[in-house]
Amino acid sequence: MPFVPLPFVVALLLLILLWVVGRREDGAAPNLPLLGLILLAALQSVLTGLRWGYGIREVGYIAPVSAAIMPALLYAGVSRLVRASDRRWPALLVLHAAPAAIVMMLVIVRRDAVDAVLVAIDVIYASAILWLLRSGADGLRLAPFDGAVPAYRAIIAAAAALCLSALVDMLVSFEIASGQGARAALVIGIANLFILVIVGVAAAAASQSHVPRTIAEPMDQRSPPDAGEDAGTIARVNELMREKKLYRDANLNLNRLARRAGIPARQISAAINRVMAKNVSQYVNEHRIAEACRLLGETGQPVIEIMFAAGFQTKSTSTANSVA
Repeated sequence: MPFVPLPFVVALLLLILLWVVGRREDGAAPNLPLLGLILLAALQSVLTGLRWGYGIREVGYIAPVSAAIMPALLYAGVSRLVRASDRRWPALLVLHAAPAAIVMMLVIVRRDAVDAVLVAIDVIYASAILWLLRSGADGLRLAPFDGAVPAYRAIIAAAAALCLSALVDMLVSFEIASGQGARAALVIGIANLFILVIVGVAAAAASQSHVPRTIAEPMDQRSPPDAGEDAGTIARVNELMREKKLYRDANLNLNRLARRAGIPARQISAAINRVMAKNVSQYVNEHRIAEACRLLGETGQPVIEIMFAAGFQTKSTSTANSVA
């Protein structure tokens, strides 16, 4: 009976996850970088199985390159939820392709330097992702409020997985340098599987916050805190929630809210953070919960219908956001 390494099972599960996530049909543009990340994680798991399950050393020329591409895909996927477009994409494409190109060259001419470069890549991209999300879930301006908090948590988990990957690479390098490389294969195998599962599941969760196809990037300006401005901002947002009932829009995100209010997204987020001590996702979902409670008391509609009428997309996200 042929031996089937555990990494192959993990790869199959990741491909099934990719199929489940990719077949979602809601009229919104899929987050292609995050879907690509799941696919690459599956490929990396197969390479791990070939290397440590069947002893095929040749895959060692491919695995480091694909490992260098994964952080860039994660960053690109997060960027898709943070900003609508970037006119500098040709230059950015070259910039983000550079790490993989460097690793590819080192694999050929300086193999002993590959691990150190991979550690640096993981740490740099993890730091860049955390910087993008420095304002919390409100940083995902293009993610619908219904899924912003779960997506934020998933992205943080993926960034933590990058840091864990860097730590594992350092430990393995230390093991080999100290002459105890016999345990390196076991450490690499177990840690890589754990990391790939985290990255795959986190990418799937984050990719559920699809970006609407028609988005105009609103004007955004930095300004010092001002109590009067904060009060005016919150009054305007409250008016939209009360009179226009914007919270009923399941695809409502910070950019759409900013466009309807005529106020920069950063200003809305900062005002709600300072005055109400909560993020905009929590603020919007409190309106949705209040609306759902009202409908439960005043109508005889089924709970599922009330949930959708209040602006929630799924039972899981409504529950998660209500306790966030």
